[in-house]
Amino acid sequence: MQAQISDAAGPGFEPSLALLKVLADPTRLRVVWALVKEEMPVSRLAQLTGAQVAAVSQHLARLREAGVVASRRDGTRIFYRLASEQVTRLLEEVVLTATRLDAAAPEEVRSDVACQAATAPQRATATARPRLARG
Repeated sequence: MQAQISDAAGPGFEPSLALLKVLADPTRLRVVWALVKEEMPVSRLAQLTGAQVAAVSQHLARLREAGVVASRRDGTRIFYRLASEQVTRLLEEVVLTATRLDAAAPEEVRSDVACQAATAPQRATATARPRLARG
């Protein structure tokens, strides 16, 4: 069932804005994307994103407050996972839509993006999923 939004400026729209705002941070988006396939500890997420463990922990706290991620303790380690299948579907749709929009963009825009991507540091991941562009 699709939700209907009668007034995008109304108070019912605020949760959507809050969710998009939480996901708009590049590190948080990379963390959430890494959790699409499996749960992981903070140390692994820090390794995949190239961020410090303390910074990733702070991002995870924001994501947990927003209801995007959930955690479980296993001994001294805390493992994080996406809180719901809806978050997974949202991320997959965002990546698919961004890929399609990029493919449909004029050549000069794609050239600018490719130039920026070529100068950004690249970090290998152990997954075959598409990588999110660094901003």
